[in-house]
Amino acid sequence: MTLAPPTRRRRPLKQAVQNAGPVTYVVLTALVIFALGPILLFFFNALKTQSEFGTNPLGIPQSWHWVNFIDAWQQANMGAGLWNSVIIVGGTVLLTCFSAGCAAYALARLEIKGGDAFITYLLVASSLPTQMFLVPLFYIWSNVGLYDTQVGLILIYCGLFSPFATLLLRSFMLTMPKEFEEAARMDGASELKILFTIVLPNALPGLLTIALVTGLSAYNEFLFAITFIQSSDLLPVSTTFFSFQQGFTQDFTLISAAGVIMIAPMLILFLALQRKFIDGLSSSGLGGA
Repeated sequence: MTLAPPTRRRRPLKQAVQNAGPVTYVVLTALVIFALGPILLFFFNALKTQSEFGTNPLGIPQSWHWVNFIDAWQQANMGAGLWNSVIIVGGTVLLTCFSAGCAAYALARLEIKGGDAFITYLLVASSLPTQMFLVPLFYIWSNVGLYDTQVGLILIYCGLFSPFATLLLRSFMLTMPKEFEEAARMDGASELKILFTIVLPNALPGLLTIALVTGLSAYNEFLFAITFIQSSDLLPVSTTFFSFQQGFTQDFTLISAAGVIMIAPMLILFLALQRKFIDGLSSSGLGGA
């Protein structure tokens, strides 16, 4: 009788915490302060008056001015900005997931000529600074009628974020077994049917990961948004900070309040999907050993 090789079991979280040394607690505490400190400071500054911000920029507010959030919301018209961001982010995520899913399936499962060269191209494209595309894209978009449109901005974001999304999803698909796909081919299923009924449903953690990364990147992007959209009713929420500038002065309390309003949806979304995000990264081989 042959014995199965012993499997490595993960230690329970409680036992890992008990065995952690003081250095581990110090490092983790420093990381928590580094991550949450700027957000708390942002929140405290949003509740101060302009004069108190000038005298006490790093402390807790003496009086809590919650009206700053209402003033920031109304003055910057953040309701319209958030709705525009939902449209732009949603379109970018859908288009990027579709294009990256098709490209990743071709690179991971199909024997195509020049596949290695295309992977190298994606690596180079994802490492290039995005500012170098600004001038040629502005010229092309102005001539084809995509300037000052949300569709044009969605296409730009899809081109910017698709290389990394393709590489990430390809790494995830390489870890998936091929038995279901081979069985579907024997039954006469086409490659598109295999992709949409077998591969992509099983690659859902990877798709959620690239959707979250792409959505966060598109939501926070500022340079292309302010360059390619000029109509105030089409601007996303990331450009609303210009509303608090008066001449050569800025109201930093309202800027802080608008910043808190802006990061709240993405922070809640990330906390809700963080387990799927970590599982997708670890399954793709990009999360470390």
